[in-house]
Amino acid sequence: MGDRAIRHGRLSAVTAALCALVLLLPVPAQAWGFYTHEKTAEIAEANVSPQVRAKIRRLMRAEKMLGTPECDLATIEDASVWPDCVRRTRWRWGYTAAWHYRTTPICEAYNPRANCSGGNCVTAQIERNHRILADESLPDHIRLEALAFMVHFAGDIHMPLHSGDKNDRGGNDRETDYGIVPSLNLHWIWDGPLAERAISDPADPVVRRYSPAERADLGGGAPTDWGRESWAISRDFIYPTAFDTDNVCGQELPGKTALSQDDIVRGVPIAKRRVQQAGIRIAELLESAFAPGPLLEPERQ
Repeated sequence: MGDRAIRHGRLSAVTAALCALVLLLPVPAQAWGFYTHEKTAEIAEANVSPQVRAKIRRLMRAEKMLGTPECDLATIEDASVWPDCVRRTRWRWGYTAAWHYRTTPICEAYNPRANCSGGNCVTAQIERNHRILADESLPDHIRLEALAFMVHFAGDIHMPLHSGDKNDRGGNDRETDYGIVPSLNLHWIWDGPLAERAISDPADPVVRRYSPAERADLGGGAPTDWGRESWAISRDFIYPTAFDTDNVCGQELPGKTALSQDDIVRGVPIAKRRVQQAGIRIAELLESAFAPGPLLEPERQ
C-alpha cells in the first residue's frame, strides 16, 4: 500500500471517529441533555420514601388530561424531560422558555432577585410549582404538570451555565472544541457530553440509595442557593478553565476556545456532584410537597 493510501486510510478512520462522537452528543435544544435529566430523576426516585413513590404513581394516572400525547408523562423519568419536550410546540408552550434558567453576570455581585421579571425564571418556577404540587385541593393533572416542571427545573438550576454568564447567553455564544470534537459551544458541552461522561462510570453509579451522611452533604438549601452555587462554579471554574486565565473579568474573552483533555478530566467531578445534588434535592422537594410540613417560601421578585 502506498503512502497516499495509508494517509487516506488514517484520515478516513479519524473522520469516522469524529462523526461517531458527534452522533453520540445530545441535541443542543435539550437543556441538560435528556440522559442527564433522567438520571437526576432516577436518583430522586431511589431516595424518596415508598409513600411518596406511591403518590407520584397515582398522580401519573392523570397524564391523558394534560393533552400532550407527543410527550409522555407516565414516570418520574418522563417528568424530568417533559418540559423540554412540550416546549417544542412553541405556539402552546413557548411562554415557558424563560423558566429554564436565570443567568447572572459572573463579573457582578450575585443578585438572587435579578432577571426574573414576573417570576419568569428557574428559581421562581421551582418554588411556584412546588407550591402547586403540594396543594391537594387542585386537580391531579394540574399537580402532575407542576411535578414535571419542578423536577425538570430543579435539574436545570444545577447546570452551572443556567446561572453563570459573561455576555454570551450562558456560554451559548462561545464556540468551543471538546477534545477532538470541534465547534460545539461551551453551554452545550456542560449540558451534554461533559455531564454524560461524569455520570456514566459503571464502577461508580450515581443512581442508588444514598446514605444519610451523603444526603446531608449533597442536599439542603433553597433554589436561590442552588443558583448561587452554579453561578460560582461558572465564575471560579468554567470560564477560567475554558479560557486559561484567572482574570476572566479583566478582559474581553475570545469568541472561540477549546477544552483540553485535562480540562475535561478536571470538570468531570464537578459535573458529577451537580447531578447528584440535583437528584437528592429533587427527592427533598418531593418529600416536602407530598408530606405535611413547611413549604418553600417564594422569593419576592
